[in-house]
Amino acid sequence: MSGSRPARDNRTGSPERPLLVGEDELERALRETLSRRVDRPGPLRADPAGAVLRRARRSGRRRALAGLALAGIATVLVTTGMAQLGESGGRGGTPTVVLGDPRGHTPSPLPTASTPRSGPVRAELDLLVGDVLDTSGGERRELTGVGGVERAQRIHDREGWLLTSAATAAGRTLWWVSAAGGAPQVMLAAADAVAVSPDGRQVAWRDGPDLVAAGVVAGQLIAPSRVAAPTGVVPVGFSGDDVLVSQPDRVGMSVWRRAMGGVPGPVNPDVRGVYGSRPDGLVVGLVATGPARQPCVALLDPARDLTPTRTGCGPKLAADGLGAISPDGRWLLANGTGRTAVLVDLAGAPAAHPAGPLLAGVPAWTRVGAALHVDATGGLVRVRPDRVLAGERPTPSTLDGVPPGQRPVVVADTPAVPDGA
Repeated sequence: MSGSRPARDNRTGSPERPLLVGEDELERALRETLSRRVDRPGPLRADPAGAVLRRARRSGRRRALAGLALAGIATVLVTTGMAQLGESGGRGGTPTVVLGDPRGHTPSPLPTASTPRSGPVRAELDLLVGDVLDTSGGERRELTGVGGVERAQRIHDREGWLLTSAATAAGRTLWWVSAAGGAPQVMLAAADAVAVSPDGRQVAWRDGPDLVAAGVVAGQLIAPSRVAAPTGVVPVGFSGDDVLVSQPDRVGMSVWRRAMGGVPGPVNPDVRGVYGSRPDGLVVGLVATGPARQPCVALLDPARDLTPTRTGCGPKLAADGLGAISPDGRWLLANGTGRTAVLVDLAGAPAAHPAGPLLAGVPAWTRVGAALHVDATGGLVRVRPDRVLAGERPTPSTLDGVPPGQRPVVVADTPAVPDGA
C-alpha cells in the first residue's frame, strides 16, 4: 500500500537521529518512548525503562564475569605449565660442582637423574687440570699458553691466581691470571726458584746472582728488593713480609728481612725444611737434632733466626718437604717415612696419625679445616682431622675428565682475614 509515512517514522532516507549515539542518549530515548506509552500521566510507580536497563546491565556483567573466569583459568594453566617446565630443568636445590671434560670451552651442564655422572667430586677448592682451571664456583677457564704447573695460589680478595711451573732446563715461569678474564700473563720467566706468599701479595725469586722480592698488584711486580746472595741460595717461603731462604745443598736455612734491608740473616744449620707459618707467626719446620741428626717437627721463631721453641720427635716425616699447615695452625699434613701421609697434631707434643695415600703434590687446606691433595694415581684425597682421629683412612676419588697420567693441581686458598683486621 502506498501512502505517506508518518513524520516520526525513522525509515526515511536520512534518519533524524545519528547512528552513533552515546549510552546516555539511548537511555533517555528509551525512557521517553516507554513513558509515552503509559495511559495515565504522572510519575510511574515502576520504572519500565530502568528494569530493562538493569536486565541489560546484569546480562553484560555476567558476560564480563564469564570472560574473566575463562581468562583466569587460562592464566593458571599457563603458569602451571611454566612451573612444570622450570621444575624439569633440574635447578632445584644446591648444585654440586662436578669436574667434566677439561678440554671443553664451556662449563658442563649440571648432572641430572637422567644423565648420571660417575664418581662426582665436589671441589671445595679450585683445581687446575692441564691448562684448564675449574673453580669451586663452577667456572671453567682454558688458560692458553700455560703448562707444566707445579703450584697454584689464589690471590687475596679473589683478584686472580698465581701459577708456578715446575723446574725446567730454562728455569721456572710464574703466570698471573686475572679473575676478570683475559689471557694469562707471564710475570717471571727463567727464574731459578719462585716462592709465593700465602695471600698471593708477595713473590720472591732467584734472578742470576741476586735474590729478589716484590709485591703483586694487578699482575704487576712493585717495590722490588734485591740483594746479592751466594750460589744456590733460593727462596722457599714467606713468614709475614720476611722471606725464608734455603742454603746451598739444603744444609740449613735463614731469614731475609727485606723490609730492614741487608742480606739474609745467620744460617740455622739444623733446619732441613719448612711447611708454612702459623697465625701466631711461628714457622713449622723439620729440624735435625741429637747425635744421630734425627729429623723432628719443630716450631721455629723467625725473629730469632729460626730458633726452635718446641720440638717433637715422635712423627716420622719424609725429607721431601711436601706438607701444609691448617688455617688455625694446629694440624700439619705431610708425607711420612712409610707408605702413608700423616696428620700431625701440633697442639701439644706432636703426634702423628695415618692419613691415607702419600702426597704427590703440595696439599691445600680449606677454610673449614679439611685438606685436599692429589695422590700418585691422580685421585683427589680429602682429609678431615676429626675423621682421621676417629680411625678413618682417606681414600682417593677419581676425577672426571682427567687424562691418564695427568695429575691435577690443587689451588691453595688465601687465609681468612679475622674480623676487624
